[in-house]
Amino acid sequence: MASVAPQTTRQMLRFGLLWGLLALVLAGAGVAGCSGGKKVSASGDSGELPDGVVQEFSVTETDSGRPQWTLFANSAATYQARDLVTARTLRIDFFDDKGQESSELTAREGELYQRTRDMVARGNVVLVTTEGWRMSTEEMHFLNSHRRITSDKLVRVEKEGTVLEGVGFESDPNLEHFEFQHQIRATVQPGAGALAPQKKPGKPAAGHAVKQGAR
Repeated sequence: MASVAPQTTRQMLRFGLLWGLLALVLAGAGVAGCSGGKKVSASGDSGELPDGVVQEFSVTETDSGRPQWTLFANSAATYQARDLVTARTLRIDFFDDKGQESSELTAREGELYQRTRDMVARGNVVLVTTEGWRMSTEEMHFLNSHRRITSDKLVRVEKEGTVLEGVGFESDPNLEHFEFQHQIRATVQPGAGALAPQKKPGKPAAGHAVKQGAR
């Protein structure tokens, strides 16, 4: 049996230790690469990985078989632990009591809470009704059980040259009855119709009632 010189043995041990340390460093780098990174969620914020991602996502809320609203999104990510769906490039169609589409909302992104069906829309939020009303803001909340939309951002409502702006907005999805709480400003272009036109003296037309809160 061949013997190994002490110097050779020391060299082998040294090389063995170096390879062992190198293996540990590479293993550590591999672990950090797998677990240390964060994936960007559908709403644009970095956070935990979603449970699933769906392209061309849609969901419809019904009541006694009649559609209440339908949400469409280019992509959506689900987070089961938070009971949350985040969506990108979304559109929400709202329907009236007869099941006819009454308004359409578009936004850059949003969130849907699966249990309550409440929603949040963010980024260039625009709501347009079939009667010609247009609402725009940067963030809007939809309370599903009350069928109300709210916003604490600056909101602009306009139709045929008449513009209302304010903060502390609340309305139904059809903009039939809406309310501002603060910083209210109205602009009427020459020749524009009134916000609440009168059919007969003392009797306002159905819908489109405007209530102003305390300034």
